[in-house]
Amino acid sequence: MLAAYAESFDAENPLQGLRVEEVDDPAVPDGWELVTVKAAGLNHHDIWSLKGVGLKESQLPMILGGDAAGVTADGREVVCHGVVVGADGMGDENDPDVRFSLFSEHHPGTHAEKLAVPSPNLIDKPAELTFEQAACLPVAYLTAYRMLFVQGGFKPGDTVLVQGAGGGVSTAAILLGRAAGLRMWVTSRSEQKQEKAVELGAHEAFESGSRLPERVDGVLETVGRATWEHSLRSVRTQGTVVVAGMTSGDAPGGLAHLFFRQLRVIGSTMGTRKELAKLMQFMATSGLTPLIDATYPLSEAHEAYSRMAEGELFGKIVLTT
Repeated sequence: MLAAYAESFDAENPLQGLRVEEVDDPAVPDGWELVTVKAAGLNHHDIWSLKGVGLKESQLPMILGGDAAGVTADGREVVCHGVVVGADGMGDENDPDVRFSLFSEHHPGTHAEKLAVPSPNLIDKPAELTFEQAACLPVAYLTAYRMLFVQGGFKPGDTVLVQGAGGGVSTAAILLGRAAGLRMWVTSRSEQKQEKAVELGAHEAFESGSRLPERVDGVLETVGRATWEHSLRSVRTQGTVVVAGMTSGDAPGGLAHLFFRQLRVIGSTMGTRKELAKLMQFMATSGLTPLIDATYPLSEAHEAYSRMAEGELFGKIVLTT
């Protein structure tokens, strides 16, 4: 089968280690199923993997990719939840002590024509969504859903600031938050991305780091070092900052803001199978569709990864097979 995989690591030029070649079909352990992948999304996690973050040399070569939609051997159209719970994928995801990983960490990823998936991770694809649209959900959209409604607990009428317009999580958060009755604000260094964010549904867009008209109820933080202090300054007293990434690097201090204004800082990663099912129901019943920046065939994965690495995208990049 054709697959995009990491052959080596390069922190400065991560695409040096990317290969798109024929590999063996995946092994299918007991309790797992083989899925013919129809579409798979790209995420910043894939670039970090090529830099050597989260992977060891001993794990190479590793097929990349964390989310996918496809068809099982019996013809079922499914979305693949990207979190493998327990060493065998059969663990209890509500057990805080169980080890979990994402596809492309301890198990081959989704950027391939075929994928082995734990049976509990297969969720019926809504008929309202195409395979390309459904493939956007398991990582970026589920991350945004959990940040907004589970970890953040934001309610209709709350004002939520999204740091950094354009990426998969930020565009997902704007769409989901607006549909749920939140007032969504967003920041970006790019005026063009600010305008696109407002067209997408953001109520206001601001220059990165600028003073806001008022403090917000919550902030969604996935950028890290470049925006962290602005996030702490921008949230109201006893407000909430939900953190799910650090694409610009680890964050500096800001402890005075934390204790003096009694802020809540909550970590968030991906989401559960049940949350993914609820997210898909939300998308289907609301009529929302994921924003796709560009679609590439798997054979052109190098071009797709280059676009992701450049960081000028607005929405999700999807590979098709």
